[in-house]
Parts: sequence; C-alpha cells; structure tokens
Amino acid sequence: MKAIALIDGEHSPDVVREALRELPYEWVGAILAGGTEKLREGEGYGVPLVDTFGEAEALVDLSDDPVTTPDDRFRWASRALAAGLSYHGADFRFDPPAYEPFERPSIAVLGTGKRVGKTAVSAHLARLFSRQHDVVVVTMGRGGPREPELVEAPPDVAALVALSRSGRHAASDHLEIAAVTGVTTIGCRRAGGGLAGRPFVSNVADGARLAASRSPGVVVFDGSGTAVPPIAAGRRVLVVGPGRETSDGFNLYRRLVSDLVLSVGCDAPGALRADLRLRPLGPLPGRVAVFTAGPAETSHLEADVVHVSRSLGDRKTLDRELAALEADTYLTELKGAAIDLVAEHALARGRHVVLAANDVVGPGIDDALLALVPETLAV
Repeated sequence: MKAIALIDGEHSPDVVREALRELPYEWVGAILAGGTEKLREGEGYGVPLVDTFGEAEALVDLSDDPVTTPDDRFRWASRALAAGLSYHGADFRFDPPAYEPFERPSIAVLGTGKRVGKTAVSAHLARLFSRQHDVVVVTMGRGGPREPELVEAPPDVAALVALSRSGRHAASDHLEIAAVTGVTTIGCRRAGGGLAGRPFVSNVADGARLAASRSPGVVVFDGSGTAVPPIAAGRRVLVVGPGRETSDGFNLYRRLVSDLVLSVGCDAPGALRADLRLRPLGPLPGRVAVFTAGPAETSHLEADVVHVSRSLGDRKTLDRELAALEADTYLTELKGAAIDLVAEHALARGRHVVLAANDVVGPGIDDALLALVPETLAV
C-alpha cells in the first residue's frame, strides 16, 4: 500500500527512519506535522517531505502528543478520509466510508448531529426542486420500516394514528416529509453509525434502487443524526446546528465532502445562515398548544398560544405537560411522540390536531440550493 507518513520533530530522525523501514508500506513521502525539539539541520527521513497526499492510499500516523493532540488526529483523519485515504495509527485504523453507486441525479442532506434541522432542509429541497422536476425523497431513520416503504400521498392525522396503533413508529422522517411536502417518499431504516457517518446496518441501498426505478428527475437522500446516506450522491448539503460545530470529531470530514454548508439557528464559519419557521398545515382555532422537538420559533403564529412544549423527544416530560394541559388545538411537528402521545391525548379529549412544517428561511438559501441544479438534475 502506498502511504504518506505523518511525522513530528519530537521524534529523532533516526528513530523515524528505522520505523519507516520496519513498517510494511510503500512510502511515497512524509508530512511534518510540527515540533522542532529533535530536528537537526541537514538530517532527512529517507523519504521526501510533502504537503499533499499525492498518489498515497493511506496516511500512517507516526506522530504523537503534544504535536498531534486527539483533536488534531480527528482533523488529519477527516482530511485523509475525505481524500479517499485510510488513516492508520499504532492502535487504530479508519477507512473511508464506501458509498453505493447511484445512477440518478441526487442530493444528500447530512447533519452534524440530531435535531439540527436536517429533515427540514430535505423537505425544503423537495419542495424547491418539485416546482420543475419529479422528486423522490429517501430517508433512513432509526425508526424506519423493515422494508423500504413507498409513500405516494401525504398521510393525514387519522392515517398516522392508525399506523401508530398498529405498532409502527408514525413519526418517521419519510412520513414527516410526505405529510409536509406532498412529495413521494421512500422510508428506510438504519442501525448504528460510525464516526465518519457510515451506518452499521441499513436498507438504504434497496430504497435507492426503488427510487431509481421510478426514473425521477432528482432524488433527495435524507440523513439520520450524524449518519451519512451511504449513497454516492451527486451533491451533498451539510446542516450544522447550535453546539454542533464542524470542527468536532469527524464533522470536518462531513464538511469536506459537502458542497454547501447551512448553519441552522446559529452562525458557523463559512456556512450560510438559515432559520426554521413553524408553519401550521391547517387553521388554529381556540387555545393552541404547540409541540416541537427543538427551538422552533412560535412568536409569528397568528393564534392564541397558551403552551409551548419542546419535549417531543422526551416522553416523561411530555407526559407531565399533557396531564396539565388545557387547550383546544394541538399544533405539532411530526417527530418523536407526536402521534402516540400528543395526537392520542388530543383525540381522547375531542381536541383538534394540526401538523406543522418547519420552513427554512434566510437570505440566499434558495439561490444557493438551486446553484446545485445544473450538475445534479436531469435536463
């Protein structure tokens, strides 16, 4: 395997030279990460010093703290994986995630964490592109169906409640996107996620084939948490949320493999700022209780809002809030316990249930997304 060595000046050059001879790689160069303690004028390493990966297949880390801290190593690993190299150390190895080939124009949406607005961005993409193209969205939630599930019509509250009562998770991402956009969706599932975002187990490849069989103009792949859709999408959009910086861990990798970075509800360096605005999908009569899974803005709602809950992902807290609630209309995002707790509580008391979309707003958002069109959408 052709390899680049990552070295530092805290090691004596003779120690590094002997290590290079001992290790089973074809060395094509070395990158000096820093440190000067044991560097001597004129001493070399037997391989050329370089500043790019060139034709290497692996980056082999022969450095150590204090020159390369754990955070530094995540950054080096991110750069290596984004360039298609493996990253090896004395007691670790990271390989670049493998992505399934995909024949149709496509965009993947990935996130630096859970609840950063990723599904809202996927829904926004679907609405935006569906103005001129046939769009299919493929999701990969942790509560998704065993087999890829095709949803061609937006489900209403009654359909979602029936699904929940049958034992299904009725707030899966594909159901949310179908309900708030009317776009055809395919629900998939995944279990586990690697540091660089590869799912341990998923049926997304099957969902991608189902999507391709419909010959859509574009397919939007919606990620899950920090898991990256395991598809070789034509373009990728990374969504950053508050406290989920792109320099943390392998989030730099996610940034390096993305074509556009949106920071939702925060300002991230080099990212385009966006915000979420809750939009009811129906009228809001009487006293209104709002249920969200995050910091969605509610002050713009033209309604008599008597309660705002941000606990759709916290069932115990949500139970307590519902027990003390007096409202006529329950406005809820389709996430977490929106159906099996919120909707069921409302229906048992003869109250209205209205689903809410999260619109993505901000200057230049649509232009930036549409700039991806020429290379990703079929003409």
